[in-house]
Amino acid sequence: MTAQTDTQGSVTTVYKVSGMSCGHCEGAVSGEISEIAGVTSVQAVASTGEVTVASGAPLDDDVVRAAVDEAGFELVGRA
Repeated sequence: MTAQTDTQGSVTTVYKVSGMSCGHCEGAVSGEISEIAGVTSVQAVASTGEVTVASGAPLDDDVVRAAVDEAGFELVGRA
């Protein structure tokens, strides 16, 4: 089961990220993922470890993982 939905040319995927503990962490992860081509919005929630990403097309998990790594956190997988 994946947490990916397609809505009128938009794909929303929920990822689990470990290590986020505060608003600064959320901003770091959101900032890095926002730079991925095609991403239209990112919402990171430290309390749940979930990052919701909306994009114009499905994203390559390895690209998302690299962005999360760059922010200093670990992509666990899809929620």
